[in-house]
Amino acid sequence: MPASHYKHRYSVAPMMDWTTSECRQFHRILSKQTLLYTEMVTSGAIIHGEKERFLDFDRSEHPVALQLGGHDPKDLATCAKLAQQWGYDEVNLNAGCPSDRVQNGMIGAILMAHSQVVSDAMKAMQDAVDIEVTLKHRIGIDDQDSYEFMRDFVGTVQAESNCKTFIVHARKAILQGLSPKENREIPPLEYERVIQLKKDFPHLNIVINGGIKSHQDSLALLEQGLDGVMIGREAYQSPLSLVNVDSIFYGTTDSFSQPEMLNPFLIDWVNQQVASGKPLKYVARHMLGLYSGKPGSRQYRRYMSENMHKDQAGSDIFEHAINLIKADSF
Repeated sequence: MPASHYKHRYSVAPMMDWTTSECRQFHRILSKQTLLYTEMVTSGAIIHGEKERFLDFDRSEHPVALQLGGHDPKDLATCAKLAQQWGYDEVNLNAGCPSDRVQNGMIGAILMAHSQVVSDAMKAMQDAVDIEVTLKHRIGIDDQDSYEFMRDFVGTVQAESNCKTFIVHARKAILQGLSPKENREIPPLEYERVIQLKKDFPHLNIVINGGIKSHQDSLALLEQGLDGVMIGREAYQSPLSLVNVDSIFYGTTDSFSQPEMLNPFLIDWVNQQVASGKPLKYVARHMLGLYSGKPGSRQYRRYMSENMHKDQAGSDIFEHAINLIKADSF
């Protein structure tokens, strides 16, 4: 696998309201190699809004990719340039979000019905920057859900833009009648279509997303020839799963081979965040799933939920909560 693609071997999906900078910093503590993605940011928000608000990130987050929503080649190229200037490692175009709020702006999964629009946008971004430009999409939309439809979509985009990395959510999107949440659960997963896509385009970097629950599931998919896995809600709701990603998927040393090392490190990090003026709730909300299923996790979650929103909530609340977890709970 080319070195530029090896970084996609394991990644955490872009998730609106979830993968904020605080979340990404937390995930980076747990894994040094996992590729992290921002929430989707529309090209209009960046061009017409406060650029720092949408583009700033902590340097500890590398490797980190900016996900863009949009369709206009000129605007997306401008945003890609800004992403490179800000220091992102990759720019990703969203062609998978099923929300009706973004459909009207020709953003997200609706773009799969317009392969030429996607090709033009991807080429404009590729021409504007040196960092990698990637595409995230579904296996289909509404009645355009045959394997041939997805294959031709990928083939057109690849041929006209030279995009090398396609991240495929292995469900189709139903654009009318289902909410975004329902679109993550109701359409069936069809992993075999993504596996076939890799067989038909062996020279491309094909990453699979959707419903992946464990490292065992991830490794089984990689053994089918896929180049990478993208984890979504599981990484957020059970973040402890990230602590051995580096050794399992990248062959490097895990940051916390000794379980008792993790809690003090997290306490110090939260102390730093709160001391810098950041409200505890902004940091702690991403950490409620920590040690999910482990002894003490219910007490930890309950204590955090009851106290992190209080006025003047400090890092001592997190320290008390995390000490409810047994140190050997890996």
